Amino acid sequence: MNWKFCLAILTCNVVFMSASYTMLVPFLPMYLTHDLGVDAASVNIWSGLVFSSSFAVSAIMAPIWGRMADKKGKRLMAIRASLLLAISYFLGGIVTSPLQLTFMRLFQGFAAGLWPMELAIMTMYAPPKKLGLCLGTMQGALTTGVVIGPLFGGILAEMFGMRMSFFLAAGALFLNFLVLVFFIKEPPDNDPLPAGPKAAPPSLWKRPVIRTMLLYAVFVQMVILLIQPVLTTYVSEMAGHLDNLIFISGLVFSLGGFASAISSPLWGRFGQGQGFHRSLTYALTGAGLCFFLQAIPNELHLFAATQFAVGLFFAGIYPSINAILAENTDAHTKGHVFGLLFSAQQIGSMVGPLLGGAVATFFGIKYVFILAGLILLSISIATRRQHTDG
Repeated sequence: MNWKFCLAILTCNVVFMSASYTMLVPFLPMYLTHDLGVDAASVNIWSGLVFSSSFAVSAIMAPIWGRMADKKGKRLMAIRASLLLAISYFLGGIVTSPLQLTFMRLFQGFAAGLWPMELAIMTMYAPPKKLGLCLGTMQGALTTGVVIGPLFGGILAEMFGMRMSFFLAAGALFLNFLVLVFFIKEPPDNDPLPAGPKAAPPSLWKRPVIRTMLLYAVFVQMVILLIQPVLTTYVSEMAGHLDNLIFISGLVFSLGGFASAISSPLWGRFGQGQGFHRSLTYALTGAGLCFFLQAIPNELHLFAATQFAVGLFFAGIYPSINAILAENTDAHTKGHVFGLLFSAQQIGSMVGPLLGGAVATFFGIKYVFILAGLILLSISIATRRQHTDG
């Protein structure tokens, strides 16, 4: 199977997957109140429960699905994930109570794993010299979905109600399922197992470079979820009493996503030519410094510029981590390692909002950005030292 054709198909799949998720999740509180009858006093509790339940289950299941992918096939696990996710979205459109919605999200966490499997498939089809470009392109597609999802979600919710958004998301994931069944083939096994008695492979967690990248992924994802819950509030404080405050907040919020979608393939090319450890160091340093800058301005235009700059640098982090993991695993462990990566990201997603909320409450929103910058700069220094020592 031609790697360019595979990249084109998987890129479209990733956009559908990402946009389907983000056109629903930001509006879950509205769904709880308008459609499921949750009162204002309870909506925050239910929102937190509904939002976090999926992360908890997927963090447990991701490594299990990854191991199964290495034994049964990456394509089969991608097909499984896309079909079960389509069912979960359909169920989300027919629930009638917040408890049912929570169970739906638990099932969604069980079903998750499409993104790591598509990454694993792409790393096996990509020529070694095109690995950075392929992973950068897919990361850009993921970010594109994150940007356009809330826009479509808001429009659909206004015109047809939230239930239609769930059904549309189910349709998009079912389309992904059909594409995987009919157009994607199982990647070739270029690393045949040696003949003779099978020896138990060493634990991936015991490999220093893999363990380090997985830990970095926890902290990077934690930074993302540190910032997201407070960003619109921070923008609102700077914007004052503008008539179109919601639109302005959404626009500023999306600037980072637009920048990431543009620059992700460029970071992939840079990492391919200069080394992925170097690209990771530069991306972490640039994003960390930009977060420090975001804590300074009290003027919305300056903050918007720094938000765009954060996106430009942040776009280089995950493609570099993904490439380093791909380079240090063979065909028989790629499913497992990307499953572990997804699990690490889910852990960061659970911790981030809690830590960000605590810092914003006790110290102020500006200190959330300072903390994010400190975390990324610390990882950058550690990456540089590790690469120099290696």
